[in-house]
Parts: sequence; C-alpha cells; structure tokens
Amino acid sequence: MTGRTRDLPVFPLSAEPIRPDVHPDVMPVRHEIEVTGEGDGLRIALVTLGCDKNTVDSERMMAALVGYGARVSSDVTGAEVAIVNTCGFIEQAKEQSIETILDACELKGLGELKAVVAVGCLVERHGSELAEEIPEVDLFLGLGDLPKLIPKLRGLGYLPELDESIPAMERPLRILSTETPHTSYLKISEGCDHTCAFCAIPLMRGLHRSHPVDELVREAAGLGEAGVRELNIVSQDTTWYGRDLRRHRPDAPDLSELLHGLLNGTDIPWYRLFYMYPSGITRGLVELVAAESRILPYLDMPIQHGSDRVLELMRRPERRKTILERIAWLRDSVPDLTLRTTVIVGFPGETEEDFQQMLDLLEEIQFERVGAFTYSVEEGTRAAGMGGRIPVELMSERLEELMEVQRDISFEKNAALVGTSATALVDEILDQEEGYLAIARTQAQALDIDGVTRLIGSDPIQAGDLIKVQIIDALDYDLVAEVQGA
Repeated sequence: MTGRTRDLPVFPLSAEPIRPDVHPDVMPVRHEIEVTGEGDGLRIALVTLGCDKNTVDSERMMAALVGYGARVSSDVTGAEVAIVNTCGFIEQAKEQSIETILDACELKGLGELKAVVAVGCLVERHGSELAEEIPEVDLFLGLGDLPKLIPKLRGLGYLPELDESIPAMERPLRILSTETPHTSYLKISEGCDHTCAFCAIPLMRGLHRSHPVDELVREAAGLGEAGVRELNIVSQDTTWYGRDLRRHRPDAPDLSELLHGLLNGTDIPWYRLFYMYPSGITRGLVELVAAESRILPYLDMPIQHGSDRVLELMRRPERRKTILERIAWLRDSVPDLTLRTTVIVGFPGETEEDFQQMLDLLEEIQFERVGAFTYSVEEGTRAAGMGGRIPVELMSERLEELMEVQRDISFEKNAALVGTSATALVDEILDQEEGYLAIARTQAQALDIDGVTRLIGSDPIQAGDLIKVQIIDALDYDLVAEVQGA
C-alpha cells in the first residue's frame, strides 16, 4: 500500500485519465459533468477514476444522489461534498486515486468542502489502511458497500428523506455523465472467476456474478430513451455471462440470450462487445454476431500473450491453438470484422523467444487494434511472488518494438479502407477547426481506445448522428472521411 506522501504526482480533481492508449481497464473516463439536479440540494463533486465499469458505478450513484435532491457535477468549486470513485487496477491508478483523495482533503482543511467520501475498488481492497492513513476522509465505502452511500450520507445529515411519492420504477437507474452521451456502457456482470496470475480484480470485485436479463434490458431501454445510440457491453469476462446462474438453473440465459433480449427490448442501433475471452466464444455466438447488424462487427478479445509457456505462467484460460481457432471462426463468418486485443509485455520469466512468439502471433493474426502495456506488480497476486522479473528498460524496449510492429499493421489496415464507404457516429462538432467539420467513429472504432474519423464536408450534422461517410485518407490510427449524408 502506498503511504501518504507528497512526493507522488498530484492529480487535480478534474481527474485526467491514465494512459488511454494501452488497456480497456484503464480506459479514460470523461467526467466534466454539468450540474445535474435541481433546487438547493446538497452540492456534490463526483470524481471518477479508472475504467468503464467505474463509469457505470458512478452513473448509478449519481442517479441515486439526484433522486435524493442532490446537485451533482465534476466541478469541486462550490461543492459541499466530494466523492472520489477510486481505481486500484495498477500502481499508477492507485497513486492517482490516493492523490485525488488527498487533494480533496486539502480543500476540506481550507473550509472549501464539508466532507470527503472515498468509494470503489481501491477502498474495497485497502479500506482499513486508507482509513488509518487519511483520517480526514469522512466515509469509506468499498464496492460491496456502495448501496449504503445514501443511508450513510443521510446519517451524516447531508441528505433528506426521499419523497416516496415518486414510484421506484420512474426513478432513473443511471444519469449519463460523459461528454458523448450518445455512447454509454452496460455492465452485465460483476467480478471474475479466472485466476490470472497478474490480475487483482477478483481481490477487489470478487467472483463472477451475472445481473438478471430483465434488469439489464430495463437499464438498456432507459439509456436508449436518454439518447444512447451506441451501447458497449462490458464486464470482466463478457463470455462468462450466465455461468454462475446455470450452476443452480440449467436453463438460465447465456450471453446469446441476453443479446437477443437487448435487441428485442431496445431500439439502440449499435451494440459493441468488449472483454470477450477467446475460450468463451462459441459457434452460436459467432453466428449471432454475423446475423445481427445491430451487434457491430467489432470484438475486443484480450489474449495477453502469444507464448503458450507465458500464457501458462499467467494462468490464462486459453493457448495459441484456441486463440487461432476462435479468430478463424470469426473471420470466416463475420464480414468486415474488426478485432481488438490487449497484451502484456515483460511478464516475469518472459524470454526473448517468448516475446518473439508474441510478435509472430500478432503478425499472423493481424489484429486491427492492439493495446499493450508493460507488466505491473500487483500486491496479493500470484505473479507478485514470481522470480524472473524483467528490467524496466528491457520491458520498455520490447513495448516499443511491439507497438512499431502494430503501427505498421494498423496503417496498412487503414490504408486499405481508402475509397470505401462506412457508417459513422458523430462525437463532436469542430466548427471547421483545422479544416475538419467534426470528429466521428466508424463501426470499427471504439470510443477513447481506438482512432477516430476526422470529417470534412458542409452537410449539417450534430453529435449523436449516424451518417454515411466515404474514407478519403488514412493515418497511422485515424481516418479522414467526407460526409455523404445521414
């Protein structure tokens, strides 16, 4: 556990994201939240750190807080209470979380805040240590205690009793908080049953627990009514959905049945699948993706390495043979498929031969998107006690070599798109900044972790529009396209 130190980098309460180019579990969270809520209720600054799953947790907290009369934004100026939703995924994320809490405590000491609340992953894992080291924090709540947030704030005298005249079914489950409210996330399960040697997520979020289909469909329908046009399906292992339920009910739904329920119960035009472990991808799931146009031909499939020896050391649930088999199923069945993966460079014991096998696999598969990051020691994991640590300098060299290989692949893939047409979702209007009309993303580009499509043209468009474009130029990671119409 990192001690309370001022030698760590200080991160402002606006919470800049950590390395958005490397891994979905540290995907940036865009939290410039406008003031949400009306009247003279408690003014709360909600700061979210970490991944898309934390975004969902914060949006649920926001809905509950607004339901009790609070006014919530990301701006600490004028706030009475700051809530920091922490991340504990990697060491840098822990440091950022601690420093953000300390920044809020400084404001409390100056009388600019009445209270500081810390919640989420880091608190789940290190709550007692944090409480000892940072006694200025008024309330610590781990992931399992998030439902207690409202009662605890009421107990401290900050929130009033809820107006019970508002039926529970009419209260929003979530309030969208990103700068692109037409894109959101649906977290279909909590926790993870895998025992990957490098990962601390089960220590924070526990074992895998699937949310009921009817609750997920209701949540998705509400997001659709709020203007969401692209819904990203997320969890720790999305393919694992329903397995815990089927231990007690053999007829419990699997991922395919959940997706059918979402398609039938909403009119959201784009569904995008993340965290699809290769070993959990079935023939039936491939056929569903191929048949349903609203399920985008885009799959995030974390493989983590390309050497069977390292995959075994990592305690991953698949090997090269399974990875190649599932990719062949997908490439053979899904036209215009975009595949994204993540890999770890420098896992303990990784030899030069192991690293070369990973490069060879990436060149053989030709993933359109690759996020790579160097191994980070995580306290309490199996890998933390392993020998054969790779020097930081060597890890950095290998990472750069890998990204250079992928940069060439990415450019070649993008260059092949020049002259083709695509459907794109408009994210931001630029007012012809630098000669571009807007920033958009095609079906092959996920928010924040992939490149974007820079639009030219004069057609009237706005954020959230789905439009037709023609690709006219390719960069390493981005595209340039001309608007053809809505």
